[in-house]
Amino acid sequence: MQAIGQWTDPSGVLGTLVAEAHRRVAFIQGSRVDLERRAAAAPPARGFEAALRLDTVALICEIKRRSPSKGEVGGSLDLAAHAQAFAAGGAAALSILTEPSQFGGSLDDLAAARAAVELPLIRKDFHVDPIQLLEARALGADAALLIARALSPDALVAMVAAARDLELEVLVEVRDERELDRALTAGATLIGVNNRNLETLAIDLATGDRVVPLIPARCVAVYESGVAGRDDVERAARAGAAAVLVGSSISAAADPVAAVRTLSGVRRRDGAAGR
Repeated sequence: MQAIGQWTDPSGVLGTLVAEAHRRVAFIQGSRVDLERRAAAAPPARGFEAALRLDTVALICEIKRRSPSKGEVGGSLDLAAHAQAFAAGGAAALSILTEPSQFGGSLDDLAAARAAVELPLIRKDFHVDPIQLLEARALGADAALLIARALSPDALVAMVAAARDLELEVLVEVRDERELDRALTAGATLIGVNNRNLETLAIDLATGDRVVPLIPARCVAVYESGVAGRDDVERAARAGAAAVLVGSSISAAADPVAAVRTLSGVRRRDGAAGR
């Protein structure tokens, strides 16, 4: 287990994004009462984790307008039409990037996706405070991303507990063995392994090959970043992943239905059968 004293504030691109998230948190604190009212009135959350427990590698299809690593990706896309296309192509769930400064996302994108499809939705953002989870639930998200590197050990535990109180599922993202220990200690059952180092933006597919097999069978393992074609989904399956999160390659696709179908139908390996 990673000792609390070993954690340091994130640096590089992730550090900048976390700092910007804290500034946004300060701005929305005055909306707490309204967010609590809207979250309480929201329909029951759809089962995000349950939607990923398939015989084939489940696809979490991400709607992304731009990114720090690739620049413009799908800036002018029709979000509702893209969400419907991903659903038609066979997505098990959707990831909606709402971070505005580096990814060009917005809360309007999340609301538009919720109105367009019945699939479970995860709000993908840099969540550093429970009020962001309240905001996600108020806008109809079924799950939210928590990045272990962005949160101290104590904060990660608190955020998982806050999400549970809101009946909001969490995907806890890790990139090494110590962060996996922290995620499990916090009670995560949906764990993503990111092949991209968010501080440097470098991708190393060996990360998923190494860390995914360490995720307990009771959990749902998600392979993230570097998924562009069917070979990548098959690689994730060999590692034992139950799902992949795929973003830039399909957000930029001229035919998103076909792009998703190309990635669909990869059988899970026996090692992942219990997940």
